[in-house]
Amino acid sequence: MHFITGGAFNGKRVWVKNRYMVTKGDRWLSAYDHAPLPTDLTAMEEDLIILEGIEIWLKKLTREFNANKCRKIWNSCLGNWLMWERAKVNRKLVVIGTDITKGIVPMEKENRLWRDVTGWAYQDCAKVAEKMEIIWYGINQTIK
Repeated sequence: MHFITGGAFNGKRVWVKNRYMVTKGDRWLSAYDHAPLPTDLTAMEEDLIILEGIEIWLKKLTREFNANKCRKIWNSCLGNWLMWERAKVNRKLVVIGTDITKGIVPMEKENRLWRDVTGWAYQDCAKVAEKMEIIWYGINQTIK
C-alpha cells in the first residue's frame, strides 16, 4: 500500500496520476465523487486501485459511530484492502487523504471527533503502508 497525504489542493491527485501513469483500466474510487467507503475490494480485478478522499469517508463514520467503533471499522477496511493487494503479485493499492489534523482545533465536538479519528486513521495507514508520501505544493516528500 502507498499512502499519500498533504494539504487540500496541494497536488496529490496530479502527483498520483503522474507517478502511477493512471489509465482507464485502473480503478479510482473517490469520496469526493460520492463513492461509498469500499469495505471489501475482493470483487475488483484491476491491478491498481486508488482510494481518494479517505477523510470524507471517515467523516461519515464519525457521524454514525463513536471513535472506537470508527477505528475498528477503519482497521477492518485496511485489513481487507491489504489482503486484496497481497492476493496477486502485481497489485497496488494507493490511498489518498487530505491532512485535516493541523491548525486550529475545531470548537464543535463533532468536528474535533472527525479530526481525531482522521489523525488516528492516518497513523494506522502509515503503520501498514509500504510507502508514504506527503505532497505539498505539488512536491512529494517521501516519509517511508
